[in-house]
Amino acid sequence: MRPGSKAPALAFRRMRAADVPRIMEIERAAFSYPWSEDLVRRELTHEFSTVLLAAEPRREASGERILGFVISWLVYDELHVLNVAVAPEARRQGVARALLGEAEASARSQGARIATLEVRRSNRAAIALYRSLGYRDAGARPRYYADGEDALVMDKEM
Repeated sequence: MRPGSKAPALAFRRMRAADVPRIMEIERAAFSYPWSEDLVRRELTHEFSTVLLAAEPRREASGERILGFVISWLVYDELHVLNVAVAPEARRQGVARALLGEAEASARSQGARIATLEVRRSNRAAIALYRSLGYRDAGARPRYYADGEDALVMDKEM
């Protein structure tokens, strides 16, 4: 968290089709090779997929401001985190940490025993976050990303 910044109050809910434009805005700001809108929309159709949003409730008519999201799959007893992104104005305020905590708690309540994810080897901030949450290095996927960068595979017992 930035010195002097205050973590926003967050509400969590599942993504709806109407949220896709904001999700794509955050996705494009977060990644050099963002998911396509079609891929994001497709997550709404999979029974095993959850797109969990973190929103800052507002009093005015707009109702909320979506600050970030996590896309995950729950397959048998494994939570697989596919994508985590936070709006630029809300980074380093605990939003990603809170999203992952919510996703893990939900998966744990449904029988998940392990969580896994891939992260770019160069993404030191994300790796530090995942390690602080108990994830450990479990391997690598050579040339995993579109630009040829390797992925670090991380997992966590839940």
